[in-house]
Amino acid sequence: MATGAVAAPLARMAKADPAPPCPAPVPHWGKGIEGQRKADLGDGSYHNPIVAGDHPDPAVLKDGDDYYMTFTPFAASPGLAIWHSTDLLGWTPIATALHKPMGNVFAVNLCKHGGRYYIYLPAQRPGGEWSIFAITADRITGPWSEPVDLGVPGCIDPAHVVGEDGRRYLFVNGIRMIRLSDDGLATDGPLVHAYTPWQYPQDWVVEDFAPEGPKLLRRGDWFYLVSAVGGTAGPPTSHMVIVARSRSVHGPWQNCPHNPIVHTQSAAEPWWSRGHATFIEGPAGDWWMIYHGYENGFRTLGRQTLLEPMEWTADGWPVATGGDLSTPLRKPARGKPGPSGLPLSDDFSSDRFGVQWSFHEPRPTEMQRVSRDGHGMLLAGAGSSPADSAPMVCSAGDQAYVVELTLEPSDDAEAGLLLFYNHKAFVGVSFTPDTIKTFEYAQELTWARIKRANRRVRVRLTNDHNVVTFEYSHDDGHSWQLHTLRMEVSGIHHNVFGDFLSLKPGIYAAGKGAVRLGDFRYRAIVGNPLA
Repeated sequence: MATGAVAAPLARMAKADPAPPCPAPVPHWGKGIEGQRKADLGDGSYHNPIVAGDHPDPAVLKDGDDYYMTFTPFAASPGLAIWHSTDLLGWTPIATALHKPMGNVFAVNLCKHGGRYYIYLPAQRPGGEWSIFAITADRITGPWSEPVDLGVPGCIDPAHVVGEDGRRYLFVNGIRMIRLSDDGLATDGPLVHAYTPWQYPQDWVVEDFAPEGPKLLRRGDWFYLVSAVGGTAGPPTSHMVIVARSRSVHGPWQNCPHNPIVHTQSAAEPWWSRGHATFIEGPAGDWWMIYHGYENGFRTLGRQTLLEPMEWTADGWPVATGGDLSTPLRKPARGKPGPSGLPLSDDFSSDRFGVQWSFHEPRPTEMQRVSRDGHGMLLAGAGSSPADSAPMVCSAGDQAYVVELTLEPSDDAEAGLLLFYNHKAFVGVSFTPDTIKTFEYAQELTWARIKRANRRVRVRLTNDHNVVTFEYSHDDGHSWQLHTLRMEVSGIHHNVFGDFLSLKPGIYAAGKGAVRLGDFRYRAIVGNPLA
C-alpha cells in the first residue's frame, strides 16, 4: 500500500476529538471486612462466589435453621475449618475439626445422624496409601474425636446416606458403596459397584471421565445421586454436575434426562470447571446447589464456592436456573442475615491457627515452632529457605489485595513474606539481619541480593490482578523502598504445578534462630485490572 494511503486516515485520526476515558467498572460484589468481596449485594441479590478463595469440594449440612460447611484442607494443618451460615450467603468459620497433621486430606463429608455430628475424610498417609477416616462430635464446634480408620483403602470423596432399609452407607469415588456399622465407625460389608455414571459425548472437551464427588439426598420416595464427571481441572469446560435417582440406595439408578445439569460451555464464561455439587434446601423451602469452580483469569485463587438456584420439574428432576452465573441472582429468601467472612489482619496476640492460618505440609511437631511473649508471635526457623520450610499460609479471595507484615529476624534466622503455592512454586522477599533476598520461580535469585541491616523491617506485598510488587520499610512504615523486581504469577496454579492448591499469602522462617512477627495487615483493592 502507498504511503499516502496510510497517511490520510492517520491524519484524520490525529484531528479527531480524543476518545473519552473509559469509565471505571462498578464493582459487582458487596464490600465486606477489609474491603473483601462479599456475595450479598444488599439489594436482594447476590453475586458469586459465596466463599471466595481456595474453598474446594464444599461439604454442606443443613441442621434446622443453621447451615454448616467445610472444605478440602489438603495438607494444611491445623485444618478442616467449619463454617456457619443462616442464609446461605454469609459464611464465617466457627471451629476447626483437625488439629494434628493427617497427610493429604481430600473431599470430606459432613453429616448428622442420631443427634451426633460426623465427618468422613479421606487421608493420604506418607507412602501414598489412601484410607477413609471418621471423626465425631456432640456439638458442631467440637471437641472432635481422634480419627478412626474405617479401613477403606484407595478411596476418596465419601458421602454418607441412610438407606431405605435404615442402614448406613458410604458412597465413594468410582461410584462405589460400602455399608457401615450402626455407629458409623466401622465398615460392615464389601466395597461394591453402585452406579455407572452418565457418559457425555466423546467429542466434548474435558479433562477426564473421572466419576467422583457423590452426594446423596432423599426427597420423597426417591434417592438422588449427584456426582461429578469430566475432571476437576484441565480445560475450562471440564467438570460438570450429573444426577441419577433410584427408589433404593442399591439401585437401579435412572439418569436425569437433561444431564449434565451444570456445565461450563465455553472459556468466555466467568466460572470454569463447575462441579462437585450438593443439593440443599433453603430457608424458605426452595432449593439450591452449592459447588466449586475456577474463576476466569484467576486459577491462582483455587476453586471457590458457588451458589446456584435450582427447581424441581413436575416429574421430579432437578433443573439449574442460574445460567452461567455472570449476573447477580435473587438471594435466598427468609434467611437470617449473619456475618460474612473473617478479618485476615492479625496482631498475633491470639491463636488463629486452623481458622485462618495453617502450616503447609507440616511435620507432626510443627506447632511447637510457635510461641508468644506478649510482643507478637515468635516463629522458630525450619529448613534453609521457603523450598524446605513449612510456611504458615492463609487464603485470600480477592482479585487484588495488599498485605503488610513486620519482621524481626534473630541473628541465626531469615524470614520473609511470600505468595506460596507449594514448595515448587512460590515468590517472595526475605530478610536476614544483613541481607535482603528475592525468590522467584521457587528459587532464590542470588544476583538480586541487597546488603542492608534488617533488625526490624516492615514488608508490603501487593498482588494486583496477578502482578506482584514488594516494598519494604525500615522506619515502621513512615517511608517505603520499592523492591527492584516485579513478578507476574497468573501461571502458578494446578494446571501447571498440580496439587489442586492456590496461591496464598505466606510467612516463613528458616535457619537456627527465630523471627518475631507483628501486625499482619490485609486490605482488598477494588479497581481496574492492570493493562
